[in-house]
Amino acid sequence: MSAHAVAAQRPEFSKPSVLIVLAGPAGSGKSTLCDRLVAERPDFSRVVTSTTRKPRAGEVNGEHYHFFSPDEFERRVKAGDFLEWAQVHGDNRERLYGTLSSSVFEPLLAGQNLIMSIDVQGVDTFRRVAEADVRLRRAMTTVFIRVDRDRLISRMRGRAKDHEDEIERRMATAEAELREAAKFDFVIESHTREEDFAALLAIVEKAQAKSALLV
Repeated sequence: MSAHAVAAQRPEFSKPSVLIVLAGPAGSGKSTLCDRLVAERPDFSRVVTSTTRKPRAGEVNGEHYHFFSPDEFERRVKAGDFLEWAQVHGDNRERLYGTLSSSVFEPLLAGQNLIMSIDVQGVDTFRRVAEADVRLRRAMTTVFIRVDRDRLISRMRGRAKDHEDEIERRMATAEAELREAAKFDFVIESHTREEDFAALLAIVEKAQAKSALLV
């Protein structure tokens, strides 16, 4: 995977909104945490990212992803529309992913708190952008969800979606991702869904307090 960051000039945020960026291995429950926070906290919405892959059954354009053709995606890259973007699986134009700058900055400018789930490489790209953009740096808090090996394998098998060889591949990726945990602002040691959500709520409070102090 290759990743690219874009920094651009934007107006100041009118109020101290926050951007919670979650990462963790497959099976860590990060998507579930995002969905629950948005469902229970009306002041939060989920960042809608973009892709060139085809929509899966039940996926809605503009809700689950912004679905673009490869040509449209690349046109937007050249126009500087993306905050970050990545090409997955070599040179496959059908596997481009990215986050539009407008999907992050426009809600934050309007006072909306945001949460999103991306991989560890995507988080690293966001950090590089934030180094040059004080507004993003003020708003962003990164959270890694760490799951012990046995629990992670059990969760993957419990989903009954993957063959054993796919689980082995995912575990190899997970082990590499787990080594990145120390780079994050916070780490949630995953246990039950309720405990993980309580830990996320506590982090949200700290993130909002930090953002308010940096205004």
